[in-house]
Amino acid sequence: MVGKARADDGDKDGGEAGRASSMPMARDPAVAVAEEYEAARRQGTRQAFELFIARHGDDPLAEQARAELKRLSR
Repeated sequence: MVGKARADDGDKDGGEAGRASSMPMARDPAVAVAEEYEAARRQGTRQAFELFIARHGDDPLAEQARAELKRLSR
């Protein structure tokens, strides 16, 4: 019984290398970009949209940000 308890203790101390719980899951980059776009949209300023475009100019949401900039210029 003592041997079994010691084997279980090793697992609790992180005895397994590369356990899933030791490292957080990577965020989906598309979700992060979409959240950043929404934050710029909520701010609704030229500066916010320009910053988004500077960071994510190749993303499809950059076109929406450019359209918002044009709308703000009117």
